[in-house]
Amino acid sequence: MTDAPLLHLVACVKVKRPVPAAARDLYCSDWFVKARRYVEQRTDHWYILSAKYGLVGPGDVIAPYDLTLNKMPVSERREWAARVLQQLQGVHYPIDAPVVVLAGLNYRLPLTPWLGQRGVVPMMGLGFGHQKSFLDRPVQTER
Repeated sequence: MTDAPLLHLVACVKVKRPVPAAARDLYCSDWFVKARRYVEQRTDHWYILSAKYGLVGPGDVIAPYDLTLNKMPVSERREWAARVLQQLQGVHYPIDAPVVVLAGLNYRLPLTPWLGQRGVVPMMGLGFGHQKSFLDRPVQTER
């Protein structure tokens, strides 16, 4: 394994500001704010998995939208994943480095071929309230 900082992928959320903004600020639900704080305390290497835009850097300015993978047919989720995987190629992240995914199944499953065994899903199986508690945990030695 490489010593590269962990890459974190965070799912988009429904609650957004009504005007274009940097992606880190556009998504404004309590869960996303906690997820953003969680990843920013641990790494500079993180991206948002946007149902509309695919892979989005936290500083990328994007417009609000109303779209979720949770309501997309499987074929459209596969097309979304192909676009995200193409975008991930431009990130130049070490092929053997772990990737932490803070996202539900519909956002993770289409990326499984790329994630393989390196995908780390720390909140798998946790309910919404427990996810928020997990995201509030203080920083330990994750880097």
